[in-house]
Amino acid sequence: MNTIESSGHNIYFDTKLAPLAEIIEKGTYSNIFVFADRNTAEACLPVFREMLDDFSGFDLIETDPGEENKNIDFCIGIWKTLLDFEADRKCLMINLGGGVITDMGGFVASTYKRGIDFINIPTTLLSQVDASVGGKTGIDIDNVKNMVGTFTLPQAVFIEAEFLKTVPKREMLSGFAEMIKHGLIADEKYYQELKAANYQNITTAAIHRSVEIKNEVVTEDPLEKGKRKILNFGHTIGHAVESYSLSKDKKPLTHGEAIAIGMICEAWLSHKNSTLSAEELAEIRAYISSVYPAYKIKEKSFDKLSALMQSDKKNEHGNILFSLLESIGKCTWNCRVAESDIRESMEYYNLTYVK
Repeated sequence: MNTIESSGHNIYFDTKLAPLAEIIEKGTYSNIFVFADRNTAEACLPVFREMLDDFSGFDLIETDPGEENKNIDFCIGIWKTLLDFEADRKCLMINLGGGVITDMGGFVASTYKRGIDFINIPTTLLSQVDASVGGKTGIDIDNVKNMVGTFTLPQAVFIEAEFLKTVPKREMLSGFAEMIKHGLIADEKYYQELKAANYQNITTAAIHRSVEIKNEVVTEDPLEKGKRKILNFGHTIGHAVESYSLSKDKKPLTHGEAIAIGMICEAWLSHKNSTLSAEELAEIRAYISSVYPAYKIKEKSFDKLSALMQSDKKNEHGNILFSLLESIGKCTWNCRVAESDIRESMEYYNLTYVK
């Protein structure tokens, strides 16, 4: 699979980490740290070491798994650990894990002593097609996602299909939502190919296309001033639902499950406030609801969800702004919609699974 050239770094596919081995062999780094959560350390670290011929010349920094731990308190602990290891500005951090690890590890690295080099090795489908690409780092505050972060590019990204063997079905579905989004916002042909395929048989070629789409968008608009905002389709409502679920549900939604909800809601908003046709709206709702489980958005939660949307970092001048579909494969951004429409879109979603 062809390497994708991004802004100042490469995204490698199924190289068995050979370019990383070359970086390590050069010996230009004073220390090498591998940052992982406990689950990744158990399931993926052995694969990582095997690909590097049992490389052991690194120090492991472990954290607790889960989005709820992507916060400043855990970052402080990691910074202190780096200090304990006497890490200087010439060290390298390798982020091995899902989106929480690449988001938080990138943030820690970009701020420690005003910045050290880091490399992302995403191990989940979600992190491979989304979180590890584009230079966004970030942590959550009070269950509001990615409120503090930086735009900092890694030295390289390594996408290895081998790691997906460790990913449960529910987490594969979570990542698949972002692939659906990429098709909806930028490539109708790719969207139709995803519909025809089974998410349980996702090919490296499909992953490569998703990364390619995202890379094309972020290369054109690295600081999210314009077109990059189309990547937020489904996320204004989706992030609010995800944050609410994290704080209220015994079994919180995954990121992808929440974004699936957001895409149905925001497709409805696209029909109401943009040029998405009724036929395309019906197609999107039918397909996404055939893949993802039902979730009831309780009416009593609408005010809280609205407040969470008001905190969305894409907003301007107090207005909640959406990225909306003009048609399948074409998206616009900075769309202001009425609060009554937002509520009606969630009511529309709730009707999706009513028999």
